Amino acid sequence: MPTLLIVHHTPSPNCQAMLEAVISGATAPEIENVEVVRCPALSATPSDVLAADGYLLGTPANLGYISGALKHFFDQVYYPCLDATQGRPFGYYVHGGSDVTGAVRAIESITTGLGWRRTAKPVTVTGGPAKSDTEACWELGATLAAGLMD
Repeated sequence: MPTLLIVHHTPSPNCQAMLEAVISGATAPEIENVEVVRCPALSATPSDVLAADGYLLGTPANLGYISGALKHFFDQVYYPCLDATQGRPFGYYVHGGSDVTGAVRAIESITTGLGWRRTAKPVTVTGGPAKSDTEACWELGATLAAGLMD
C-alpha cells in the first residue's frame, strides 16, 4: 500500500487548522488504499522518508524562512534520502503572519535539490486561514493522496 508522509511543524492554532484540513483531505473516504502517516518535523527520520511514496510538508514562515523544525528535518534526511527518493511527489503549505516568500523559496530550493516533484499547487496563507484556505488545504491533502492510489 502506498504511503503519504505528512511532515509538519504546527506551533499555532492557524497551522493546526491547516494541518487538520490537509489530513481530512488525505484521508477522505474516496481515497482508498493509501496509508497516511503524520509526523512532527522534529521526529521524522530518514527511515520515515524512505518508507513513504509521497510527501506533504507543512511549516510556519518564521523570520522569513521555514521553521527551524522543518529545516532540521531536511538536514537529517537530505543525504540519506537523496538518491532513493528522486522523482517522488510532494506538496506543501506555509502559514505566515505577513510574508511567506522566503519559506516558499527555501522549500522549493531544498526539494529541487532532493529531486522531488511538486504535484500540487502550494497553499500559502498570511494571517488567519479563511474558509477558502482550509478548503485549499483539504484539496492539497486529497490531491497528493489520490495521486498515490493504486
